Amino acid sequence: MKVPSASPDFVLAIDFGGTKLDVATATLGGDALRSQRLDTDAAGGAEQAVERALAAARALRDATASDTGGRLVAAGAASPGIVLDDRILLAPNVPGWQDLPLATRIQDGLDLDPRQVVTETDVKAATLAEARWGALRDADPGVFLNVGTGLGAGIVVGGRVLAGANGAAGEIGYALRGVGDEHGASDGHAPLEEHAGGRALGERGSALLGAGALTAADVLERARGGGDPDAAALVADTLDELAVHVANLAVLLDPARIAVGGGMMNSAALVLGALRRRVAQAAPFPPEVVAARFVNDAALRGAIARAIDAHTTVPTTTAPTLIHRGGAAR
Repeated sequence: MKVPSASPDFVLAIDFGGTKLDVATATLGGDALRSQRLDTDAAGGAEQAVERALAAARALRDATASDTGGRLVAAGAASPGIVLDDRILLAPNVPGWQDLPLATRIQDGLDLDPRQVVTETDVKAATLAEARWGALRDADPGVFLNVGTGLGAGIVVGGRVLAGANGAAGEIGYALRGVGDEHGASDGHAPLEEHAGGRALGERGSALLGAGALTAADVLERARGGGDPDAAALVADTLDELAVHVANLAVLLDPARIAVGGGMMNSAALVLGALRRRVAQAAPFPPEVVAARFVNDAALRGAIARAIDAHTTVPTTTAPTLIHRGGAAR
């Protein structure tokens, strides 16, 4: 049964990122109501990150209920890795994250029924948001590419996000870079991500440029400004390699559109330029390569969509708007 758009009830979403925790409430039509962003403090481990996110979620739940007169009817969470009932696979960046029974923690922390809580891999959640409300609407197949701290892709076929046999479809960070790669997922390595992901770019930039601890944003800014030829060469090399893998993905899937999001898209001209050149060269039928609509909060939006779907069998197709009510809605 479709819930009337005038319903005061609402959903809540949490995006557990490697560097940030985003929490938001939204209407049953997908419009953001309140939101808050926290630092993950990855070095502090999983427990403190989950507890602080849940504390923020309870505060937003109560404030939204006061605003709307409604009640929280479902919650969705997005997380790095493959989220299972009792643990999370392929999520090494926050100590203890792999041992989290994430759905149970959210159920207990928000006093919800198990049927009211859904979890999803962050990139797949982001892909859902772009397919439903963003740059991948009507794209079949469509690809969402996340270029942030890590690398990942989501694939939309027939309006559905492809999970894969083990929930790991699109984990391109594990792609081998070439025949010389002797390490891979079997021994805990993600070769492409360890070379071309945002964290790797920052680390390589710090070593090359001798300027202390740099982030990917720092390196990209130096390259974009044109005043640091070493940074520009490093960024060009990184994006050229990433572009080869994206072009191969385009050859394999023949997508109608590739939407690109994540933190590195703060330098969108550099990223999109490199990807478009290689895709145009390699793909027999080059797809559009565009910026994602939700460049920095697609996973949060996808968690909202999953929560809505947990509550109603008819998903919304109206593009959501942003409503600022005491939080930094993005």
